[in-house]
Amino acid sequence: MKFCPNCEVKLKKSDSKLQCPKCNYIEGQENKHAKKVVKGETQSNFNVLAENEGEESLPTIKIECEKCGNDEAVWWMLQTRSADEPTTQFYRCNKCRYTWRNYA
Repeated sequence: MKFCPNCEVKLKKSDSKLQCPKCNYIEGQENKHAKKVVKGETQSNFNVLAENEGEESLPTIKIECEKCGNDEAVWWMLQTRSADEPTTQFYRCNKCRYTWRNYA
């Protein structure tokens, strides 16, 4: 069993070649997807929640902001530690946009 080096999806057999169903990588062909590395800079594709991304669909809660004292914030949960630990709750104030967390 082989996996795609780009997206780590199991390769499927097609026309006597192994091909990735997600990115169309074909085993044995030269890889055309080269990663661009900027010297002195680390690139990360992981983004928890951008500045205003998706906040209209997040639930709101009555909780006092630690920074401005506003009583309403949006919240979301994320597993930031090992699986046997509780999830981390994140809050973002609707007024000043301050973000803080609660390790439940």
